[in-house]
Amino acid sequence: MGGLIKNEIFKPEEIIASDSFEGSLKKAKEKYGVFATGDNTECVKLSEVIVLSVKPQYYGEVIDEIKDFVSEDKLVITIAPGKTLNWLEEKFARRVKIIRTMPNTPALVGEGMTGVCKNKYVTDKDMDYALKILSSFGKAEVVSESVMDAVVAVSGSSPAYVFMLIEAMADGAVAGGMARAAAYEFAAQAVFGSAKMVLETGKHPAELKDMVCSPAGTTIAAVKTLEEKGFRGAVMDAMEKCIDVCRGM
Repeated sequence: MGGLIKNEIFKPEEIIASDSFEGSLKKAKEKYGVFATGDNTECVKLSEVIVLSVKPQYYGEVIDEIKDFVSEDKLVITIAPGKTLNWLEEKFARRVKIIRTMPNTPALVGEGMTGVCKNKYVTDKDMDYALKILSSFGKAEVVSESVMDAVVAVSGSSPAYVFMLIEAMADGAVAGGMARAAAYEFAAQAVFGSAKMVLETGKHPAELKDMVCSPAGTTIAAVKTLEEKGFRGAVMDAMEKCIDVCRGM
């Protein structure tokens, strides 16, 4: 909602928030100035675009509650891992325009990454509209549904891996004598800047890595240690596990 309002995609009064928890509704209303309701059906009746932003285990329950009020002209955007377009269509049991997405938490700071796919009822115009919405808080890319589980692993869940990396880097800096606050700042900025280099230079990550590794230098010594500890293999194994769990949801 913050991205939509900040980038003037919608005005606050054009956004409706629905939640069963009164505290969340109060927070949304106070922070963003949106209309808030505890009634999901009211939200659906008044909306052109419905974003199902609930945990996967509640999708069936919420869809049963709202499906009779989702007309053919409305657009449904889902964010639940593991819930396929086929599963969603079966739950709605009617002709519904569905766009399946997988965003991530950096959307909170306008740097999200969202994978997007659609069912056969979604028109090109609908998709363009959805991408405009989803791009308001980061980047959005259309992908095949067959790789959506991989999207969960590489961007949906990956901020947790990166936070762990930043924490570990900061711990190492603290062990080397740096103050904790400074260590987090240096580590986080290094990760941010490195990611930006990948995105803006177009160079392969391995090439960028080699640019930092001077012969017999400090960086190649650190890289050697990471390789000995199975750094890349551990990351790939973690992503494989993430994909397996997603497929079983």
